[in-house]
Amino acid sequence: MILEVADIRIQPGQQAAFDEAIQRGLNTIIARAQGFQGWKVNKGIESPERYVLMVFWDTLEDHTVHFRGGPLFAEWRAIVGPFFAAPPQVEHFTLLAKSEE
Repeated sequence: MILEVADIRIQPGQQAAFDEAIQRGLNTIIARAQGFQGWKVNKGIESPERYVLMVFWDTLEDHTVHFRGGPLFAEWRAIVGPFFAAPPQVEHFTLLAKSEE
């Protein structure tokens, strides 16, 4: 499984509208993507315009090729893109270890 981490900065004063938009986009667009496994989104306390989006994919290509290169990406960006203060910083990770649950 691959973890996509997107560090998102939005325009000041748009938090409530972005909170709704990102959840709608995740539930209606990202959730339909090939290889999608789940998501988490956190919002900043000290920096209320900062969000950290985590999306779990089966493979790196499910995100970078199939999603980013397909029609769902344009739908996603139409929902969340207008809020961005700058392009999100995106990186991918593999699991090294985790706590016992």
